[in-house]
Amino acid sequence: MAEAVRRARAAQPAWANLSFRDRARVVLKAREILLQQMDEVATLISRETGKPVAEAIAMEVVPTLDAMHYFARHTARLLRPQKIDIGHYGLMGRSSRIVYKPVGVVGIISPWNFPLATPAEEVVMALMAGNSVVLKPSEFTPLTALKIGEIFRGARLPEGLFEIVTGEGSTGAALIDARVDKIMFTGSVATGKRVASAAAKHLTPVVLELGGKDPMVVLEDANIGNAARGAVWGAFANAGQSCASVERCYVHESIAPQFIAQVLAETEALTLGAGAKQAPDVGSMTTERQLQIVEAHVNDAARRGATVITGGKRHSLKGLFYEPTVLAGVNPDMTIMREETFGPVLPIMTFKTDDEAVKLANDSNYGLTASVWTKDIGRGRLLAEQIEAGTVMVNEVLYTHGISQTPWGGIKDSGYGRTHGRLGLLELVTPRHIHVNRISFLPDVWWFRYTTEAASLFRGLARRFTSGSIMKTAPMLPQMIRRLLQFR
Repeated sequence: MAEAVRRARAAQPAWANLSFRDRARVVLKAREILLQQMDEVATLISRETGKPVAEAIAMEVVPTLDAMHYFARHTARLLRPQKIDIGHYGLMGRSSRIVYKPVGVVGIISPWNFPLATPAEEVVMALMAGNSVVLKPSEFTPLTALKIGEIFRGARLPEGLFEIVTGEGSTGAALIDARVDKIMFTGSVATGKRVASAAAKHLTPVVLELGGKDPMVVLEDANIGNAARGAVWGAFANAGQSCASVERCYVHESIAPQFIAQVLAETEALTLGAGAKQAPDVGSMTTERQLQIVEAHVNDAARRGATVITGGKRHSLKGLFYEPTVLAGVNPDMTIMREETFGPVLPIMTFKTDDEAVKLANDSNYGLTASVWTKDIGRGRLLAEQIEAGTVMVNEVLYTHGISQTPWGGIKDSGYGRTHGRLGLLELVTPRHIHVNRISFLPDVWWFRYTTEAASLFRGLARRFTSGSIMKTAPMLPQMIRRLLQFR
């Protein structure tokens, strides 16, 4: 790992000196290769994770291709130097602007649930910003990460700019100890806290995306059929192994029977199977440990009075298959409503008022995404602004990670920092403030020496200059001119 970081650090300055257009050529060439190898890559993802090939294309390949195009075409504009309005100082011949410089070496520690989209999009952003990258993928999905590296080599990315080091948790720790300039981590809260603690020893800044317990609020005027379809996809896509999955569903009591009936019909129509061999709707889970967590959460809810409407057990298929599960009669104190389940489970509760719905949605240590479903868009936006989450959607669910232009990240235990969009790019650069005084021959009135007259001038500055008003400041000009003449 130390050697990989050394190579990345040595290669980065030359890359940073290239224009955005030159960097974009490499990224767009990598995009061409990924597009040509789409089916091969999707099959590899399916074999490593268990998700259907079609879902690997829709939820991983498509967003990655979109991100490659967007950041290749728009990073120069998004990171354009910015002029700062400095008020009265501008009238004194001063100007300020911010320029953005790459941080250097970006370390990415990526998860197993989206082994292409999560790291590849961050790699693209980091490279376009002028950084080099060292990627430590999940030990459960190393082959997809190595495929990303192969694609960039095919695009003739210079040696050393994108290093991949596979391994378990100790490899991630070695990446942090190798003193990279930024860490991008996606994973559990527990591991994220360890990453933040280890990085703090070196004052290495981190971006943490640590999962969610994402609520879906269905108001009484929602389109019940579409909301039900959204809930089923939001809960069971990727076998529920998404930090933005619907993990808590709150439905207005007046429509709950119809909504649950529609959810049940949609769920029972889903097919399960090995994603790389057939075309199922839901594939297997990725790890035995995660499947056991799902089992524990569902069994705990059932013991405490929840009703299993459908599913609730492992499927008879050989492998890590768990039936898409719908629960009713849950309450906020159950584990399945408190801790991240990260599996194909949809627990449903009812509410009476908008205020109660917001209170239930905010009753969580997590705050990644949420959704509100209603025909009244104004009402939906009003409720969305009251829900504590990094992203709140109205009549949409789950998919905004795939929109390159929008920021991604959470609050509370869901982490801090952002990826994607301009906010994500700003995580990968350091803003530098450049200040210029065009009147190079004049001293500043606040320089030495401090005389009685100077003190009087400073008091006037406090009262008038800081008001921001030219009219209030103008009477001070004679006093300022006398002060400047004293420097002669």
